[in-house]
Amino acid sequence: MVNEENNLYDEFLDIVGDLIETPEFRKLDDCSHHYGVSRMQHCINVAYYSFVVCKKMRLDYVAAARAGLLHDLFYYDWIGSGIGVVKHARLHSRIALKNAEKLTELSDKERDIIKNHMWLCGNIWPHHREAYIVSVADKLCAVWEAGYGVKCRVQYSLVG
Repeated sequence: MVNEENNLYDEFLDIVGDLIETPEFRKLDDCSHHYGVSRMQHCINVAYYSFVVCKKMRLDYVAAARAGLLHDLFYYDWIGSGIGVVKHARLHSRIALKNAEKLTELSDKERDIIKNHMWLCGNIWPHHREAYIVSVADKLCAVWEAGYGVKCRVQYSLVG
């Protein structure tokens, strides 16, 4: 389990803490995502594991952490919307990218990560290795969250 005792935790928070503290990101805590895990918590989980893997692989762990945090920055309840799972899978990454661009300045790599994290559903293939890592972390976290719920959460504490 990843928590505050992990030696990478403080570095991770230094990278994404400004985004976690924004009201736009915090609204995701009110959005259910996977069986008792909020969308905010899911995004933190994905961002953290992407950060760790990219850091160990000597890739751009800052872009992976920040884009991983913003990859699901949308606010609608897709299950109750009637749009269906396939349309949602293709649509939400574009919505998340537009919302992320309003929230912070993004690099081309961060845009690629957010926009293409659902490439397995027929979206455009990513151009950066970090995007594939965030995509895999997203799927693994979703499976873990569905199976274990709150037990798998990356623990975070709010600044100020």
